[in-house]
Amino acid sequence: MENVKKLFAEFSGTFVLVLLGTGAIIVNEEYPESVTHLGVSLTFGVAVTAMILLFGHVSGAHINPAVTLGFWITKHVKKTMATAYLIAQIFGALSASILLSVIFPSNQELGATLPKAGIWQSALIEFVMTFMLMLVILLFSQNSRVKKFTAWAVGATVGLEAYFGGPFTGASMNPARSIGPALISGEIEAIWIYIFCTTAGAVLASVVWTQNLNKSDS
Repeated sequence: MENVKKLFAEFSGTFVLVLLGTGAIIVNEEYPESVTHLGVSLTFGVAVTAMILLFGHVSGAHINPAVTLGFWITKHVKKTMATAYLIAQIFGALSASILLSVIFPSNQELGATLPKAGIWQSALIEFVMTFMLMLVILLFSQNSRVKKFTAWAVGATVGLEAYFGGPFTGASMNPARSIGPALISGEIEAIWIYIFCTTAGAVLASVVWTQNLNKSDS
C-alpha cells in the first residue's frame, strides 16, 4: 500500500507539473502575452515547489525521470522502485498532455520543447541546466540543516532556468515533461535531446555529488 501511495504521488505530481506548466505555454499562445514568458517560468517553478511540499513526504516528489535516475545512482531509491517511478511519471505527463489536447484541440505543439537554439546548443543547454538542477536537489534534500528549504530552492531553480532557457530550448530539465507533449502532439523530431541530455546532466551531477559533495551533514 505504501508503494501504491508513492506511485500515485509521482503520477499526480508529474501530471500537475505538465498540466500547469505546458498549459501556461498553450494559454500564452492562444491568447498572446496573456501569461508572458515570465509567467510561464513562474508557473513551472511554483508548480514544482507545490508538488514537493505536497508529495515530498510521500515519494520524495521526484516528478522527473532524470531526478529519479540520479537518486538511484546515489542509492536513495532501489532499482525496482526507480523503474516504477519512471513509468508513473511518464504516464502522468501523457495524461496531462491528453487532457490539454482535449481542452485546446487546435493547438499543434501542446507546449512541446523544441530546440530553437539549434540542436547542439540546445543539447548543451539542457545538459548544463539539468546538471545544476540535480545538484541543487541533492545539496538541499540530503543536508539536514537546509532540507526544509528544498521545495523553495528547487522551485526557484526550475523557475530561473525556465526563464533563462525557455526561449532557446523550452527549458525541459525533465524527460517526462517533454515526452508527454511530444508524443501527443507528434513533435518528436528532437525528443532525444530532452531524454538523453537531461538524463546525462542528472547522472553526472549525481556522480559528482557522490564522489565529492556528500560529506556534508545528512
